[in-house]
Amino acid sequence: MENDDYEENCEPSPKLLRLVEQEAREIKPHQEEVEMINLGNEGEEKKVKIGTSLTEEIRQQLYTLLKEFKDIFAWSYEDMPGLDPEIVQHRLPLKPKCHPIKQRLRRMKPEVSLKIKEEVEKQFNAGFLAVAQYPQ
Repeated sequence: MENDDYEENCEPSPKLLRLVEQEAREIKPHQEEVEMINLGNEGEEKKVKIGTSLTEEIRQQLYTLLKEFKDIFAWSYEDMPGLDPEIVQHRLPLKPKCHPIKQRLRRMKPEVSLKIKEEVEKQFNAGFLAVAQYPQ
């Protein structure tokens, strides 16, 4: 039984090999080296990250622009008092007849737990968080 269309030593075409290689390649987000610059005055921290691949002239222009308009950035939660809660409000979609399930307390390293507590307090004091009252 002979098949004229079949070649025993057939090689895939270069185009097919290139497509297979592209398919197997992992696509990662672009990661550029960055540096931190402080836009605040002495003793005042207002840090932003800028790319290191900028030319010195562009870098200086960007720094000047950011420094000039630093008052339009929100540097803390207190800087956002007029933020409309309807834009960013998160709610848990609970069914009225379903009771919440109590989970075990998740233990964390003390330094991580302290950072979480500080962040929650900042957001609570700024009015971003509220205590939810659930029926028993």
